[in-house]
Amino acid sequence: MAFKSPKKYKDVEPTIKIEEVDGLELVKKFGEEMERMLGRKMKAVKRLVEAAEDADVNHEFNKSLVFDYYNSVRINEKNENGTFVELGRRFVLEPNEHFNNLLVNTSLSNIQVPTNVYNKDPDILNGVYMSEALNPVFVNNFRRDPTLTWQFFGSSTGFFRLYPGIKWTPDENGVISYDCRNRNWYIQAATSPKDIVILMDVSGSMKGLRMTIAKHTITTILDTLGENDFVNIIAYNDYVHYVEPCFKGILVQADLDNREHFKLLVENLHAKGVGKVKNALKEAFRVLYEFNQTGQGSLCNQAIMLITDGALEEYEEVFEEYNWPDRKVRVFTYLIGREVTFAENVKWIACNNKGYYTQISTLADVQENVMEYLHVLSRPMVINHDHDIIWTEAYMDTALFNSQAQSLLLMTTVAMPVFSKKNETRSEGILLGVVGSDVPLRELMKLAPRYKLGVHGYAFINTNNGYILSHPDLRPLYKEGKKLKPKPNYNSVDLSEVEWEDTEEVLRTAMVNAKMGTLSMDVKVTVEKGRRVLFLTNDYFYTGINETPFSLGVVLSRGHGEYIFFGNISIEEGLHDLMQPDLSLANEWIYCVTDIDPDHRKLSQMEAVSRYLTGQEPDLECDEELVQEVLFDAVVTAPLEAYWTALALNLSRDEDGIQLAFLGTRAGLVRHNLFVGIEKQVDKKFLTKADKESIFTMDHFPLWYRRAAEHPVGSFIYYIPYEEGQDVFRDYEYDYSDSPDPEELYEDYDEEAKSKNELVIASTAVSVTINKKMAIAAAIGLQLKLELMEGLFWTATKQPNNTDCSLVEGKCPISCEDNNLNCYLLDNNGFILISKEKKQTGKFIGEVDGAVVLQLVSMGMFKQVTLYDYQAMCKSHHHHHSGAQPLMSPFYGLLASLKWLLSNFLLFLIEFNFCGLWHSDTLVEAKAIFHSSHKHKKHGMLQPCDTEYPAFVYEPSIKETNGFISCDGCQKMFVVQQIANSNLLMLITEAECDCSIFPPVTLQAKEVKYNASVKCERMRSQKTRKRPDTCHSFHPEENAQDCGGASQISFSLELLLLLLGTAMAASR
Repeated sequence: MAFKSPKKYKDVEPTIKIEEVDGLELVKKFGEEMERMLGRKMKAVKRLVEAAEDADVNHEFNKSLVFDYYNSVRINEKNENGTFVELGRRFVLEPNEHFNNLLVNTSLSNIQVPTNVYNKDPDILNGVYMSEALNPVFVNNFRRDPTLTWQFFGSSTGFFRLYPGIKWTPDENGVISYDCRNRNWYIQAATSPKDIVILMDVSGSMKGLRMTIAKHTITTILDTLGENDFVNIIAYNDYVHYVEPCFKGILVQADLDNREHFKLLVENLHAKGVGKVKNALKEAFRVLYEFNQTGQGSLCNQAIMLITDGALEEYEEVFEEYNWPDRKVRVFTYLIGREVTFAENVKWIACNNKGYYTQISTLADVQENVMEYLHVLSRPMVINHDHDIIWTEAYMDTALFNSQAQSLLLMTTVAMPVFSKKNETRSEGILLGVVGSDVPLRELMKLAPRYKLGVHGYAFINTNNGYILSHPDLRPLYKEGKKLKPKPNYNSVDLSEVEWEDTEEVLRTAMVNAKMGTLSMDVKVTVEKGRRVLFLTNDYFYTGINETPFSLGVVLSRGHGEYIFFGNISIEEGLHDLMQPDLSLANEWIYCVTDIDPDHRKLSQMEAVSRYLTGQEPDLECDEELVQEVLFDAVVTAPLEAYWTALALNLSRDEDGIQLAFLGTRAGLVRHNLFVGIEKQVDKKFLTKADKESIFTMDHFPLWYRRAAEHPVGSFIYYIPYEEGQDVFRDYEYDYSDSPDPEELYEDYDEEAKSKNELVIASTAVSVTINKKMAIAAAIGLQLKLELMEGLFWTATKQPNNTDCSLVEGKCPISCEDNNLNCYLLDNNGFILISKEKKQTGKFIGEVDGAVVLQLVSMGMFKQVTLYDYQAMCKSHHHHHSGAQPLMSPFYGLLASLKWLLSNFLLFLIEFNFCGLWHSDTLVEAKAIFHSSHKHKKHGMLQPCDTEYPAFVYEPSIKETNGFISCDGCQKMFVVQQIANSNLLMLITEAECDCSIFPPVTLQAKEVKYNASVKCERMRSQKTRKRPDTCHSFHPEENAQDCGGASQISFSLELLLLLLGTAMAASR
């Protein structure tokens, strides 16, 4: 193959320009594009609403209707005779790439019915038959907007119509527990925000099964609440007491954390005493009134949920005093048990306070009866025909999670209520259900292209409640054993818990209120899952996304992050150099849109760009700016192939020392050259999607690129790829104990870890400066075997026998091989690259020698910083030193030798540096970094918690230091010196002095324990939030006479026994 002569920077300089990024203009543009994209989803949902309501107007209820619909559980199922089971006809399913290769039917929807609902109940059959009219609308919506994913209709009777149709699989117990009416999108669309006080009777008569049913009822009510609602629970017998004393006299936001907290408290309630409901009702009315007067809460619907097995007292005067005649607070009553003695009393309470009464005799009754209150609260909205559009917080679809369709995993839903428009039922305010469509958040974030944000920049979205919708630092999953699971609080992570240096919550407050503006902050950014820290100054730009409760933020780092550079090249020249075998593109980036047209979905980004440029696919929609950048980078970096090939010929004597050379550019272009046979490559995951840290993704640039960008031009950084389990963010089973056993730090060191620690990554940044504006153009590096560096290190630290020792005090010559010396090669975060003990490779030096680390921190050579993790999962449940006297010259003799040898090694690395292609007058040398931590034994149940952990960073202004550490009966000498043009440090210590009186210094995260008062204050605190724009709590035409009766839903005996057994087992 012929090669062009290398293009020097001076040759292409006239075609390059560097521009400053206007962050406000950028966030505004991104926000407008997101608004248009989300607007298309809203239009699709509106079409579904219109079709469903028209179909209902034209449908007459038929009690004896027979209709054989597609049941998503039974489709394609046959009995022992080989014929299809009832409701299980043939339903064509095909893998579809747009739906992550799930088996779907894009021509039809099908029906899912929860196990606790009879799938041939007349209400179900009529609703399913009526909603068949949605099928052509689903298909038409998908044709109009091929980026749509799931569309659906959740009926108030319990069935769920899903498009495209899928095969639904029951859980391991054969139960279909999914009930669309429990989903946040349904509840938010069906009702306005609400303030609720739950009153639970815990008198002696509530013992046994009644108490079990009552607890399950409260749990079900809590599951119907969302982040726009507020709640408290009061238990009563002879006395009135809050189940959480800390919440006395207030309501708290019904976010996931608080709901789960209430569930645990309710489980611990016991029945005793006499039930006196009068005082409990007074307390509930008082709390609702006073909390409302403070301007907190939802400022919309107010309700009391009374859960009791009977009401003996006179209580009419309570309602006269607190609620009549306006009846602003609705009262819903749930009579527990089969006893009907007090049924009329309990029903009277509900009917005279615009509420609803139900009697719950079994666990199987709970779900349907609790749902009734939602229909009542929806009446004013339904009567007025207010079709409010709602957007949910981020959530995971369980079905998709189990199918491992990870890119569709985290999503938001747009939903609208569907009403009955029949004139004869207008005053009843009949809610037919809710329609909606899911929006995968990754699809939304594609509208903020990664290449426009610089090396460390990113975009994020939060909700009106301050919760993260999407953020590169959001970690929603954790590992328990070998299974990935959603964290319990994954969708209620507050912006202040991710951008935790916004201590005054200036950024959070502005974004919650959908303001447009900017803010600057000095931040500590962690990389390698918390193992390392970068110090950056970030500029935050933010704006609201119109017609949604969301705000968008864009972050740009000061310095090179503020600039973007452009190069101009012809398509012909660029295309030639782009189509080389050593070149690839970031496949998560959108150079060309390939997920709309089915014919394009099989194309990689490289194939799509090629076809677009050659005119083979003129209909492809491509990002012309990004394509132009990648063409320019392809041309300028093309000579690398020849350079690397020539260098490979000179490496035959040491052919497996250098494994791989690679380069990545700001446009996501990656070149690589393998210097060994594939069979000799130690790490085959590097630069592949199996190693996300090493490639360009939607969330970040590669680790070797990000870290190199923060080191001086002319230096390499080195690091050893870490293994899962070595990161500080312990998103798996882990015990945050306060004092780890030092022996445990090494017990997981095995052969697999050893092989991973055989490699070192070295990289350096390539910058371009024009008119004093500097932009990072690329990063270049090597993957080399650690033994190559070890050979140089041990050779350099061994003085020859003919060393002139005439001017040396003490032993001479000396060597790091001597038993009385410990020699280490460290990186600037204190991680060990080279040590006599192989198992220490990758460890933090503090785990090996805590005394030295403490001394280096006190001398200022290392800085210790404290970092915080508010998304952690936890298991439930100074010394004296002498003055700075110089160390004896033999140590410095070793350092001089090492310096000389490593300098030659760095010159060797320069041959791999491609900066000359960008700068004609500059040669870049080398710099380094590395990391480590330790694994721990796995443990049991994990709960969300806050943790803090240290990180250590070398202070580059101190090039060398030395000293003595006073230990138990001896003094330990040490010397540290920086290796020029690298981030490497050489540490030499005396081995004979035992300093074990100093504990190890680890990077282990520790749980932050809050005392009772602080914990209570944190729980009671009400963060700034923006209420939804609309509220529907009253309508003069509402007919409140329909206020309840006994449950009329049919259940199977098998289901009842199953639920009862499960609940009784849980109560034990």
